[in-house]
Amino acid sequence: MTFRILVVDDEPAIRAELEEALQESGFTTASAGDGRAAAALARQQAFDLCVSDIRMPVETGIDLLRQLSSDSPETMVMLMTAHGELATAVEALRLGAVDYLLKPFRNEELLAKVRRLADHRRLIVENRNLRRLVELAAARDGTIVGDGPAMRRVHAIVERVASLPTHVLITGESGTGKDLVARAIHARGSRASAPFVPINCAAIPEPLLESELFGHVRGAFTGALDNKEGLLRTAGDGTIFLDELGDMPLALQVKLLRAIESREIQPVGSTRRVQIDARIVAATHRDLRAEAAAGRFREDLYYRLAVVELRVPPLRERRDDIPALAQHFLHRYARELGCDVAAIDAAAMDLLVAHDWRGNVRELSNAIERAVIFCSGRSVTVDDLPDALRDGTNAAEAVHDAGHEAGGVASDGVAPDGEPAAAVGDDALDLRTATAAFEREHILQVIAQCGGNKRRAARLLGLGVTSLYRKLGNAVARRDHI
Repeated sequence: MTFRILVVDDEPAIRAELEEALQESGFTTASAGDGRAAAALARQQAFDLCVSDIRMPVETGIDLLRQLSSDSPETMVMLMTAHGELATAVEALRLGAVDYLLKPFRNEELLAKVRRLADHRRLIVENRNLRRLVELAAARDGTIVGDGPAMRRVHAIVERVASLPTHVLITGESGTGKDLVARAIHARGSRASAPFVPINCAAIPEPLLESELFGHVRGAFTGALDNKEGLLRTAGDGTIFLDELGDMPLALQVKLLRAIESREIQPVGSTRRVQIDARIVAATHRDLRAEAAAGRFREDLYYRLAVVELRVPPLRERRDDIPALAQHFLHRYARELGCDVAAIDAAAMDLLVAHDWRGNVRELSNAIERAVIFCSGRSVTVDDLPDALRDGTNAAEAVHDAGHEAGGVASDGVAPDGEPAAAVGDDALDLRTATAAFEREHILQVIAQCGGNKRRAARLLGLGVTSLYRKLGNAVARRDHI
């Protein structure tokens, strides 16, 4: 890890000697002749440590310490002072200096202190990165599951862009797993060991969102008691994930666009600009082209971020992945809840595959968690699933059933007790009986053509699996050849 040191002293010979000693020990250095010049240099580039004399003609080391505490809180400060200024050095420690050197000192003494501080900074960075890796590992426990045609396209794009610096825009309905795709892009690329920093743009009020993204200085607004580093800088050379980007206010969109183009941000209340190197991955459930046409989203920001636009398909377009997803969530929640549930039976799985999942993967996850909680055996059955699935309340199925149940007649043309429904006249009775008989015969023929695969038959018939089972129940009562 590169450790960058700013050396500040009004005597050129001392600056040169210290820089030479530090560089020979493998450190990267820059120098300034007074506190004002040093503060200006620190605004242009980041330093891990500033080694500064206290007594200088323009601005003292104490002045510089205060300035760096405000402008560059990540920079550690070590002060050099004469024996007669020991009280001043103690005051500097109180103000935030990490150490001090008493003049005269040997270069070995300086190098020993610098190495200790460099090791301290390295441990901080390593611990931060380890926490990020743990978070990523936890995120991969809910990683992108599915290998159907739709998801294979998603996987291919993720692998293609993961190691590139290109910004990515992820689109798709709510609950499709856009955040997992963003994490996969980060985890599979060259930035995997750097931070992954997510922020939900829709969940934070505009004034706070600006502070979260760009940071602020102490006193910038009421309640700003300390300096705060914005997430765009906290992400370092990692990834910042801007979730629900379509809900970002227009005023902030302008500042974000400027930050992307200049690779710099300006904290709220500050006059200085800070360099950033984070990659931006954004996500939205909105149609940003339409939002831009309506004046609710900046078209130039859309094109800046949508260099690669990746659409995550809704669950109803990737039904082949539902069994794998359901098993994945089953194992996760069985482990987390301490339940001895290991499988999902065939009838329950048929219902899961047939459901429309308007809430997408998030809804499926909730349904499986509920099923694990209520399951009394080792396998999830139809009775363990939420009412919406067991009652077959998909929108298309509800419309279909409503048409057949008008007048209190069940969807298979017979009354609830299994007898032909009563009617006003014989003609109506005959028509309903004939319709029910034809329906049953037709269902049996389609099931036979599908080799007994009721799920496929239900799709061909335009029925939900629940309705098919209900109709089959009546058919079995009258016909014995299923």
